Amino acid sequence: MNGKDRDWLPMALVPLLALAVLPFIGSASTWVTLTVAGLAMGMIIFIIASGLTLVFGLMDVLNFGHGVFIALGAFVATSVLGGMADWTNSDSLVRNLLAVLPAMLAAMAVAAAIGLAFERFIVRPVYGNHLKQILITMGGMIIGEELIKVVWGPQQIPLPLPLGMQGTLLLGDAAVEKYRLIAVVVGIAVFALLLWTLTRTKLGLLIRAGVQDREMVESLGYRIHLLFIGVFVAGSALAGLGGVMWGLYQQNVVPQMGAQVNVLIFIVLIIGGLGSTTGALIGALLVGLMANYTGFLVPKMALFSNILLMMAILLWRPQGVYALSR
Repeated sequence: MNGKDRDWLPMALVPLLALAVLPFIGSASTWVTLTVAGLAMGMIIFIIASGLTLVFGLMDVLNFGHGVFIALGAFVATSVLGGMADWTNSDSLVRNLLAVLPAMLAAMAVAAAIGLAFERFIVRPVYGNHLKQILITMGGMIIGEELIKVVWGPQQIPLPLPLGMQGTLLLGDAAVEKYRLIAVVVGIAVFALLLWTLTRTKLGLLIRAGVQDREMVESLGYRIHLLFIGVFVAGSALAGLGGVMWGLYQQNVVPQMGAQVNVLIFIVLIIGGLGSTTGALIGALLVGLMANYTGFLVPKMALFSNILLMMAILLWRPQGVYALSR
């Protein structure tokens, strides 16, 4: 996080947006339901986008194939959860979490392994050339989607929520889905872990120093290229985790699901400022809230509301809410 990340004004955008729409919704209970749903959607999008913002911010790589790791994570979760019916059909939330946790870990492990190969054979030859990165990574995503179809088939596969995660909780008069609250907690945990790693650990210090002056860090005996490979693998693993969360959110998975959320991911990164983790969180929460509010108030605007949001942010701050200095 650079000095600009301490700017308080962008952090106020999320509560300001939420409060601004309250008079238009009218009902406080409906507003709470929509707000929690929007925050949950935003947290899931953040988990998905956080891997890509790491890769771009620390490696200067535009990976348009990021979506394949999202889809891969979701499909791995269908296989793992499909073999744990006794746990997912239990009404015990603890048993459900003990089923979802290994599914998440498996999805992250597989996405990380494929990410390692993706970096080695697809991304590494085009370091430093953004145009070639866009073209070759999009090609990699298309190939990845076809390979997913070979393994799991081309049809949509259901990914129902475990029984204990279904249903709602009452917060006063407002009904909030249990899974959305879980998504908020997971998103906060991912953000806190990323922020701590990048700002409070020696690993984060070396990575940030390597971005600023690679030759100097290498002269001290550190192999920066291995750290950057680790960043790409970690970003792929986070995409796999996001894929599990998004699949459970949609309750079904398709091979094209990664490509379908690619637009949202890049809107989030542009709003947040390319490469900023804090900016990505703010951008994702704004996108999630905007989608839910406009879907309720003006359904016909829901399809392009996030484009309008991005345009408004860029008119205010052309480089995003937290531009990453290089």
